Formats: sequence, C-alpha cells, structure tokens
Amino acid sequence: MYARKVRVEYEEQGQRKPCLLKWLDSFSMRSFTNDQVFDDTLPTADGQMEIGTRVPLDRLTHDMEDWFRRKSYLPQGSRLLVEEINV
Repeated sequence: MYARKVRVEYEEQGQRKPCLLKWLDSFSMRSFTNDQVFDDTLPTADGQMEIGTRVPLDRLTHDMEDWFRRKSYLPQGSRLLVEEINV
C-alpha cells in the first residue's frame, strides 16, 4: 500500500530543513477524515513519509503546504518541497 517514499522539507532563507514528524502526522490525521486520496499517507520520521501509488505528488505538496500555513508551522517566506525518493 505504501509503495513510495517521499522527502518533505521546507526551504527557509536558502536552507532546506525537514518538516517535523508532528507536522506530518497532523496533516495525515486531518486528511484521513477529510480527503480519501490522502488516506494512503504514513509519516515515518522527520521529513519522511511513505505514500500509496494513487497519491498525486503535486496535490500532496499543495494541500500539505496549505495545511502547514494554516497551522502556522511554516515560517513566513518559506516554501514546502516534497520529492519522491528513489530507493
């Protein structure tokens, strides 16, 4: 089910930092009840998630960044970076 591994980081002042597991968990729990497409997301560590094959990476990035901004997790002026890790 979780066939893909992704790195989830944010860029602040030219430096990349891993998103905290707490942030990723918050997003996954919210999405579990609000959007079925994100049911197949599993936070595994700071800056790391496993996701299913049906999870669109561009939409995951957009919706996750929106959630992090609403929760005030992302510092102002930063942006979210989500990329698949080829194992």
